[in-house]
Amino acid sequence: MDYLAVALAALFVSALALYSGFGLGTLLMPIFALFFPIPVAVASTAVVHLSNNFFKILLVGRNANLITVVAFALPAAAMAVLGALLLVQISDVAPLGSYSVGEYNFSITTLNLVIAILILFFAAFELIPTLRNIELPKKFVPVGGAVSGFFGGLSGHQGALRSAVLAKTGLDTGSFVGTTAVCAMIVDISRILVYGYTFFADDFSAISEGNSISLVIVATVAAFLGTYLSSRFLQKVTMKTVRTLVGVMLIAIGISLGAGLI
Repeated sequence: MDYLAVALAALFVSALALYSGFGLGTLLMPIFALFFPIPVAVASTAVVHLSNNFFKILLVGRNANLITVVAFALPAAAMAVLGALLLVQISDVAPLGSYSVGEYNFSITTLNLVIAILILFFAAFELIPTLRNIELPKKFVPVGGAVSGFFGGLSGHQGALRSAVLAKTGLDTGSFVGTTAVCAMIVDISRILVYGYTFFADDFSAISEGNSISLVIVATVAAFLGTYLSSRFLQKVTMKTVRTLVGVMLIAIGISLGAGLI
């Protein structure tokens, strides 16, 4: 049952994440957490996420808009370093509150609430018709990159904000998908370098416990398959559809973050 649940989740979410530009790591981690302790779940998700990012770039990276990548990713990577450094300092801050559903415990933190509000704010610009027609002037792309990168380094949830910003830049579907993939990889590398081996040592060594290695392999293969199948329909998907998907997923992620579910 655990293999089936992880494989189906990775397949479905990776297929959606190719278009939305975010969601794989955020939504897959709670699935892993159903079967493993949180450190193992986090480390396992990181392996799948990083592997799938490389695979996405191989498939769609050539479609990236390099001007937008430079304008967005460079400030994003720089601010991700600052966010990651701050994370090391505040990692022990107590949550605002906690609650339980059955045998599962959830915590509500100030950081997640702030990010949730930002995500829901951006969701409005994707789903409300009068706001949806507003495009982000290119001069503000570096600002959006900096905000996204900072929160990415601080909490790992940069994907939703990144997609919300890039969806407003007027890119077509192929360019949007390729650009988000390249930007995601650049930001991931910068923040992982800061976290370093010491920060994640226990998490990654824990992957060897039980059957987590085989589950990671299953999830990675399923994610590759979902990404590949989704890429086959890239030319048939309109940017309007992508932006609607982004808006819906932003709402789902925002509410889940605010409620402490992810």
